[in-house]
Amino acid sequence: MTAHEIDYRIYGEEMQYVEIELDPQEAVIAESGSFMMMDDGIKMETIFGDGSKKDKGFLGKVLGAGRRILTGESLFITAFYNTLEGKRNVSFASPYPGKIIPIDLTECGGKFICQKDAFLCAAKGVSIGIEFSKKLGRGLFGGEGFIMEKLEGDGMAFVHAGGTTAKKELKAGETLRVDTGCIIGFTQNVNYDIEFIGGIKNSIFGGEGLFFAKLQGPGTVYIQSLPFSRLANRVIASLPKGGNSKGEGSILGGLGDLLDGDNRF
Repeated sequence: MTAHEIDYRIYGEEMQYVEIELDPQEAVIAESGSFMMMDDGIKMETIFGDGSKKDKGFLGKVLGAGRRILTGESLFITAFYNTLEGKRNVSFASPYPGKIIPIDLTECGGKFICQKDAFLCAAKGVSIGIEFSKKLGRGLFGGEGFIMEKLEGDGMAFVHAGGTTAKKELKAGETLRVDTGCIIGFTQNVNYDIEFIGGIKNSIFGGEGLFFAKLQGPGTVYIQSLPFSRLANRVIASLPKGGNSKGEGSILGGLGDLLDGDNRF
């Protein structure tokens, strides 16, 4: 194996975290801001690119960092090394309510494609790159633009998703239609395209957008019930106008403002 062989355990239900067990000299890479805790003897190092063998030399590291910019991530990634004898643990937390999904890249043919913000951490040696859409419709209307993230190698990787997750095994030619924001990721043999919903009433009054994601097997697809963008939109929509949080705009809320002197006219 080119990637470090790591053991792991996932804790929690709604707000999960993954604990990675590192043997001496083993390492794991993670996105900035996902770190939760670590044992004594774990050394943290910020690096360009992803630390895989693809990033050889200075130019390779610059190109690796550049790929991360295109996916909307930071220039840097953090590596955590076990520098002592014996096993040591380091943990990473999901950034919002949902699930952490372990992906064994050896079972995915060495490649897994996911949303740009889905990656959480992986064994050192896993390559984190970009997957360009070759279809104009998918790039313009797919929700993720022309670029998705790809994880390559023969190690373990971990992605996170919002809400409850579903794993669908598609047979050859079998098709699944999904809201574009609900896709977590899929194996490399899955054909991903965009399909117009159709119908004037559906398009104008359906409230589900104009396009579905069309996923065709063979392969494995992971779906999330609560994309972060949907959660954020609901939170923003529920905020009271003008920053007034009393009564959410109701008559009683207005009377409360008058009684406590917080009347703005």
